Amino acid sequence: MKNTIRIVLAIAVIVTVCVLFAVLIINRPESGEEHTVAESAEPKFTVDDRSSWPMFRGEHGLLGRASGTLPDSLTAVWKFKTNDSIKSSPAIVDDLVFIGSSDDNIYAIDLESGQQVWTYKTTDAIEAAPCVVEGSVFVGSLDGFLYALDAKKGSLKWKYQTDGQILGAANWTRSPDGRIWILVGSYDNKLHCVDSTNGKVVWTYETDNYINGSPAVSDQKTVFGGCDAMIHVVSLIDGSRVTQIDSGSYIAASAAFLDGEVYVGNYDNIFMKADIAAGKVVWEYAGSDAPFFSSPAVGENVVIFGGRDERVHCVGRDDGKVVWTFQTRGEVDSSPVICGDKVIVGSEDGRLYVIRLSDGSGVWSYEIGQPITSSPAVARGMVVVGCDDGYVYAFGSMR
Repeated sequence: MKNTIRIVLAIAVIVTVCVLFAVLIINRPESGEEHTVAESAEPKFTVDDRSSWPMFRGEHGLLGRASGTLPDSLTAVWKFKTNDSIKSSPAIVDDLVFIGSSDDNIYAIDLESGQQVWTYKTTDAIEAAPCVVEGSVFVGSLDGFLYALDAKKGSLKWKYQTDGQILGAANWTRSPDGRIWILVGSYDNKLHCVDSTNGKVVWTYETDNYINGSPAVSDQKTVFGGCDAMIHVVSLIDGSRVTQIDSGSYIAASAAFLDGEVYVGNYDNIFMKADIAAGKVVWEYAGSDAPFFSSPAVGENVVIFGGRDERVHCVGRDDGKVVWTFQTRGEVDSSPVICGDKVIVGSEDGRLYVIRLSDGSGVWSYEIGQPITSSPAVARGMVVVGCDDGYVYAFGSMR
């Protein structure tokens, strides 16, 4: 009788262990599986370098390139709540994330913990990405002001008034005497160049319509598209026109500028490369039936950009021929980032995607559930992005 009881108990224990093991196997997330976001995550993430992402698209030329590499699968590290949707894209400098919100605030968030460091309130929504330069944060608001804030404290240094909304991110350049000048476009149809130390205007350049995007900077020139359909090339020295190139339709996205070449899409479903010296469009890509609001990432041999046709497009830099397209389930206004052998981008289908650079295959995705029009920032092995649900999300690779 006792032997029978022991046998029954042993069988029960074995069955229980097997059931528990089976449950763990069934619920284990596979690589590339979509996850439900948590408010915070306890495990520590891997920080692989001291890189930064100080402005929209990462650097002056707005090329959308990040240093380092990313694994095939990312993990949610934290999420930070604001009080309205987030169209702004983050900047990452000195272990702080800077981002605006439609709740009229700009936030500084600790990169590792996701805790608020400071906040500064403007009088309207902030859709522009912050630009962080030598201890100051420069960001435009829909209230028409460009704000200069202390990066550590969030205190106001100065604010500069334009006569229209500011939706595009600021950029910067060195003046001939070594000072820092801040460049920002406005819905007053002007590109403004402002002294970073005191907020005084240096020069303005007037166009024939709104400036929605951010100006790119290279070779003593700044380049941007306008709602007047023109690609404008302006001297950084005095704000004089170098040339302008007709794109055929108004431009809402920011252009990328590299080696005298400009890459940008327009509202007439055309993405193009233009040559500054020649003053003309070199090639056009017409592989979409919807406008381009996404800004491109420029790789060694390819250019990658999102479309309102619910796809991410990859074309050759030399000829504009399609290399691959990646299908999402919503419009792609978010601007992609190239990091190593991967591309990171959000979609209005509520997902953040990691795509293989070589062939456009899906590597990983994370379903948030609300549209992502914010563009990701990638630095120190972390991916940070805002969402229409009002949260900032941070992802990393786990130790």
